[in-house]
Amino acid sequence: MPLTVSLRCWWRRWLAIACCGLMAIALPACSLENFKNQDTAQVPQVVGITTTEPKTFNYVLSQQSPNVFGFLYEGLITEDAQGAIVPAQAESWEVSDDNLRIRFRLREGLKWSDGEPLTADDVVFTYDQVYLNPDIPTDARDVLRIGVSGQLPSVRKISDREVEFTTPEPFAPFLRITGFPILPQHSLEPLVTQKEPDGRPKFVTALGIDTPPQDIIVNGPYTIERYITNQRVVFRRNPHYWQRDDQGNPLPSIERFVWQIVESPETGLLQFRAGGLDLLNIGVASFALLKREEERSNFTIYNGGPDSGTTFIAFNLNKGSRNGKPLIDPIKSRWFTTVEFRQAVAYAIDREKMINNTLRGLGQPQDSPISVQSPYYLSRQEGLKVYDYDPEKARQLLQSAGFRYDAANQLLDQDGNRVRFTLLAPTGGRLGDSIGSQIRQDLGKIGMQVDFQPIDFGTLVEKITNSLDWECHFLAFTGGVEPNNGFNIWSPDGGLHSFNQKPLPGQPPVEGREVYDWEARIGELYIQGARELDEAKRKEIYAETQRLAQEYLPYIHLVNGYALAAVKDRLQNVEMSPLQSNVYQILWNAPLLRLVEQSALKAELRAE
Repeated sequence: MPLTVSLRCWWRRWLAIACCGLMAIALPACSLENFKNQDTAQVPQVVGITTTEPKTFNYVLSQQSPNVFGFLYEGLITEDAQGAIVPAQAESWEVSDDNLRIRFRLREGLKWSDGEPLTADDVVFTYDQVYLNPDIPTDARDVLRIGVSGQLPSVRKISDREVEFTTPEPFAPFLRITGFPILPQHSLEPLVTQKEPDGRPKFVTALGIDTPPQDIIVNGPYTIERYITNQRVVFRRNPHYWQRDDQGNPLPSIERFVWQIVESPETGLLQFRAGGLDLLNIGVASFALLKREEERSNFTIYNGGPDSGTTFIAFNLNKGSRNGKPLIDPIKSRWFTTVEFRQAVAYAIDREKMINNTLRGLGQPQDSPISVQSPYYLSRQEGLKVYDYDPEKARQLLQSAGFRYDAANQLLDQDGNRVRFTLLAPTGGRLGDSIGSQIRQDLGKIGMQVDFQPIDFGTLVEKITNSLDWECHFLAFTGGVEPNNGFNIWSPDGGLHSFNQKPLPGQPPVEGREVYDWEARIGELYIQGARELDEAKRKEIYAETQRLAQEYLPYIHLVNGYALAAVKDRLQNVEMSPLQSNVYQILWNAPLLRLVEQSALKAELRAE
């Protein structure tokens, strides 16, 4: 799904399975000690790790999670660990009686990281010239579109510290959407107004990973101090950040965060146990080992409960063609677009085995596209259709749809074609490898031949969103409290409507694409849900979207692992939030974290 207001993504992003927080992540043994010995490292700092190399420093164009932007930017509002809306760059707001206008008052004395003042002009620039600019390709506009007509909001400056947003009709999620990061007009406006030779704004190619850190102007708690390709991203405290502690001291108090960029889970675990890391998102392989060491060591394991993201497989339901060639082999397309086929696949996947073997009991089945933490989540106890393991039911569904079995128990379609397809998954993740292998085995038991093929994450996303050349894939979406944040997944015209993707701007056209009745209905319901202000009615609208999604299964949801992290005790004020993605589950409140040196920590423990 792919993650920022303060420390979170506000529209859905693809999550590389290697980065879902369901596995241990790691640190190369050779580089950390060298870094710690540098003179510049003699400041209060926290060392963590990430498995993903930054693809861009341009927030607006990023489709990666986790990413650097949670440290760098803030919007007008943000969310706390439970998903409640709290002030960020805005100190207050007022909603008009007709629910068409929200007026925000910015905090006094806000500044960008270069010391320039942050004013209402920056807010107007951010929305009018970036998020709402049709020449800048961003998923933000999908989330900002309102009503059947897809109209966009407007924003105007009232004073240097006041802005007012106006929507064409009541739009229930709009307050949360104002969590989009504010961007600096004084450094970015020239990039928006100036054009490349092909007519695109220079902004579209700006802020790549080769951008000098001092040119990346931000308003969040940290700036980028240094980026060394394939090694680390170093974040330095933003001296102009607005937040203060109860004694009036500037926050954050931790001077530096270091993200090591790594691949090997084993090395990361060794480094954490040896004291080289302060925090580690852990998976099932390392949980049992660390749990045994927790009481006699100087770290604590935090369990945030079920992750808010979703893991799934999806079949390509696009019936269209490009240049006269079908996107999908018509024989396979007939299988994939048969509802009973998808339902049979869902029944044939043993999710309890997946939880017990792959997650080692640290998870639960995922039945809905809406996060379990959301008040709009519909549970199986409330009547949501679920697909508990039942291979016999799967066989019956297939046979009722015209499929049959040969003497070797191989599944054939009504024309005698062997049912065989390719399942793609991102490389580099044990979770993806394990789940992909089990799916291949499970579906083999009902006669399907699945060719499991891990490929580069970027290549997979390119296939799903651009070439549209894929049959079945395994991926994940980030989650959250507000269902409308997934509008670009469920709208038939959405930029992440991957199971039946419409070509994005600038891509070759697709002839013959069909939108299914249930697909169109889900899109309509998402529009209605955003319009509805009565909470009880909103819940019923989104309940219906979940019922349709589970009946027709454009995404076959799998399992939901627990959000787990091991954190050294010297890092205080830690609070896990499964509503965040990956490292932000621990660091979502980075400005409030503090370091306690070992001697002081021991004194605190003795006092307790």
